[in-house]
Amino acid sequence: MPDTTDPPAKPVRPAVDRKARLAAPSHRPTKQKPETRVLNWDEVSNLFEPGIAMQEAARCIQCPAAPCQKACPVHNDIPAALWLLENSDFSGAADIFRQTSELPEMCGRLCPQERLCEGHCVVGKNALPVAIGKLETFTTEWQRAHGGGTPVATEPPSGKRVAIVGTGPAGIAVAERLARKGHAIVMFEAWPRSGGVLRYGIPTFKQNKAAVDRKFDDLAALGVEVRTSTRVGQDVDWSALVGEFDAVFVGIGAQAGTSLGIPGEEAEQVLTATNFLVRCNLDPADLPEAMRDPLGSPRRVVVIGGGDTSMDCVRSARRLGAEDVTLVYRRTAAEMQGRVEERTHADEEGVHFEYLAAPIAVLRGDAGEVRALRCQRMALGEPDDTGRRRPQAVPDSEFDIAADMIVVAIGYNVEEEWGEVTPDMVRDRWARIVADPDTLATNLPGVFAGGDDVNGADLVVTALADGHRAAEAIHSYLLAQ
Repeated sequence: MPDTTDPPAKPVRPAVDRKARLAAPSHRPTKQKPETRVLNWDEVSNLFEPGIAMQEAARCIQCPAAPCQKACPVHNDIPAALWLLENSDFSGAADIFRQTSELPEMCGRLCPQERLCEGHCVVGKNALPVAIGKLETFTTEWQRAHGGGTPVATEPPSGKRVAIVGTGPAGIAVAERLARKGHAIVMFEAWPRSGGVLRYGIPTFKQNKAAVDRKFDDLAALGVEVRTSTRVGQDVDWSALVGEFDAVFVGIGAQAGTSLGIPGEEAEQVLTATNFLVRCNLDPADLPEAMRDPLGSPRRVVVIGGGDTSMDCVRSARRLGAEDVTLVYRRTAAEMQGRVEERTHADEEGVHFEYLAAPIAVLRGDAGEVRALRCQRMALGEPDDTGRRRPQAVPDSEFDIAADMIVVAIGYNVEEEWGEVTPDMVRDRWARIVADPDTLATNLPGVFAGGDDVNGADLVVTALADGHRAAEAIHSYLLAQ
């Protein structure tokens, strides 16, 4: 992996025939058929074939302004990478992506490219945009398969020690960048395995766990120590942690699910999205003991929400064997903030969408079991502060959806317990950590924070961008000590 402190020279790219490139046909990798993929947990999309990947990369018109690069939160040099790819330098292309991203294998799979790089692709104004995300995944996976992509330390030991609380995307970025600067890094993870949301929040059919394991092998090779099943504030005292390390980065994410606040929600078969997803997607040994009970075989599952997590839940329910899976969303598809590709996959897999509906009660049987979700119809009114039209209840419009399991996927917050761990740390009215937007420094000396615990539930690549700024600021802070 190239040294991030001394990036390689950009490839020399001669002028291209943009008119011819704009006329070239688009390509996408093949996928498992819906009727096949609902029977397994394997990734839906296959990797590009090398020759097809080269052809797709050659659709890039090499814009001097590179709007795709500007739209990327970590500013991947996409034109340079695609130029190397179309000229069969797959590993060189992967190196370009790795210059600005510690998780290109994941970002290529998980980023909403349609509103980031691909959404700003000039080719996409008149045709399908270049498949940047799928090409990023291809190059980096090809490089891994051929023995490359492992980071190396670039500076001698500094004698400084940094604690990172959380092993998700933000923590990974900070750990790798500071380890390459020679600092000793110890990561603390409350769950039994490392990876945070990459392991516990994203189903295997979107992101295989082997890619997560490889990343932590990389970090181990850099000397990073990871302590799993270690909750700061419970297994490790916060004051002792701050006293032992020269700096601390908090990247605990936003894992606490938002409740509905409706009658009957306390039923055992009403689950948070996290509880449902981890019990579907992981081996019980990878879970805390309280989450190891099997989910059973629900036949009728209702999921409430409208983002990517809700799509993960409905699609997981189908793979769990549920025959009737319904998504309840209070607005329409036009207002949904998740990926269109994920909604398309869910529709292909037989999920029913109940738009303009909101839950008002969980109906239970004589033994307390869930038997239905009572909803009411909604209509869209004036826009709210997000610019989306506000849903309003339609009088006398109640209806019931039969269910034996209900999953709530309406948002995530920072765990309330964190306020007890660090009572002096300033947080906002949503309990998110307040950090300087440029340095990610908190109000506590030597303590930095970034990712979802600062921004609220957001993208993997956004957390990476936070990690980059935090790593730079922490390095400067350590040098000044």
